[in-house]
Amino acid sequence: MTTSAVPHPQPDPAMIVARLDRLPATGTVWRLVALLGLGFFFELYDLLFTGYVAPGLVKAGILTPTTPGLFGATGVAGFVAALFTGLFIGTVACGWLADRFGRRTIFTWSLLSYTAANVVIAFQNEAFGLNLWRLIAGIGLGLEMVTIGSYLSELVPKGIRGRAFALCQAIGFCAVPVVAFLSYLLIPLSPLGLDGWRWVALIGASAAVLVWWMRSGLPESPRWLVERGRFSEAEAVMARLEAKVQMEYGRPLPPPGPPQAAEPKGAFRDMWVPPYRRRTLMMAGFNVFQTVGFYGFANWVPTLLIAQGITVTSSLAYTALIAVAAPVGPLIGLAIADRFERKHVIVAAACLYIACGLAFAQVRDVTGIVALGIGLTLASNVMSYSFHAYQAELFPTGIRARAVGFVYSWSRFSAIFTGFVVAFVLRESGTSGVFLFISAAMLVAGGLVGVLGPRTRDVALEEIAG
Repeated sequence: MTTSAVPHPQPDPAMIVARLDRLPATGTVWRLVALLGLGFFFELYDLLFTGYVAPGLVKAGILTPTTPGLFGATGVAGFVAALFTGLFIGTVACGWLADRFGRRTIFTWSLLSYTAANVVIAFQNEAFGLNLWRLIAGIGLGLEMVTIGSYLSELVPKGIRGRAFALCQAIGFCAVPVVAFLSYLLIPLSPLGLDGWRWVALIGASAAVLVWWMRSGLPESPRWLVERGRFSEAEAVMARLEAKVQMEYGRPLPPPGPPQAAEPKGAFRDMWVPPYRRRTLMMAGFNVFQTVGFYGFANWVPTLLIAQGITVTSSLAYTALIAVAAPVGPLIGLAIADRFERKHVIVAAACLYIACGLAFAQVRDVTGIVALGIGLTLASNVMSYSFHAYQAELFPTGIRARAVGFVYSWSRFSAIFTGFVVAFVLRESGTSGVFLFISAAMLVAGGLVGVLGPRTRDVALEEIAG
């Protein structure tokens, strides 16, 4: 006599998401955030060493401090433009990969790709090869940026999304003082006969050693699995996550809230129907202008200080002191991120940036330079964690990575030309002209989000998407 197997009930996809959003913020949840933050650390190290190694590249005779012609490839601006051309390609053309193959897979392989490119960069001796491999590294970096934002927004409960982005970026921005102090220590020297700037690039490539360890601690996004119709896998991920959280929580987990309707599979065209069309245009415009401010200072501060009559060594020392404040901005977010609307924080940070930037251009004493530089760093990094969280919240799971990639790509596109414009303005109008240019851009960026942005605080992603 045979008995028929009892079929397992099909997991309810909407309930899987509701179960994720109700999880208490235990150590397990924060460890996932910290692992993504470690990936972000290496991403920012690679991204931001551009400005810090520029004096070393000039010293080595590979680049020139000013740009021959408007788009010359041998100037510092050409090196910056090569990176952001790669970032533009990575964000606008490759974001779909994370929607197609999963957050975890693309997080891993994009990180490996740009660290490998940095090893090659460290052994270049002329501008063409340097810029070519910087562009290739930028493609991997751009894809990584898109993936981390989507991954993090989908992996944590709705009540801590703001703080999760703040912690992730606090860990990531620790890379700023690290790369600044390494540049200060190494660039004037040639340890073992190798230029200091090459050591800075090679140290960043050490990320590859940690990649597989990081991967083993990260599950795939349950939301992405649900969206792809892989319900059994999503259920298995949630069951493991719930078991770990409940063990730490010490009592039964809170009941899930009412499930949201399952999101349909998405396509690129979905960004251009209401309500996403307005969000797409708003965030694309915001990214064009915020980049002028963020990278206009971050990538140019050593050069701007040299233009004010400060020596290369002193410039790198002051920059290193300013860089210590980089992780503090996101740490402030741990206190305010889920208490205030993210769009309001973005506007406030833009206003503070404008005030500090205009004052920075006028000071010459060490105390004023460092204090205002810290103010600029705090403002830009508070804005950074806020808008990365914000733009990931605005789109549904099926198109989140490609939509974030599309709107974020405009910041990379803007940055391709920003370096040349900053170089031109610096030559023609000095640091005062540079900061007037930057302030006008920040005013537009803050205004776009302040006027057009929806509210997202403590709202389920599926509800925002509706």
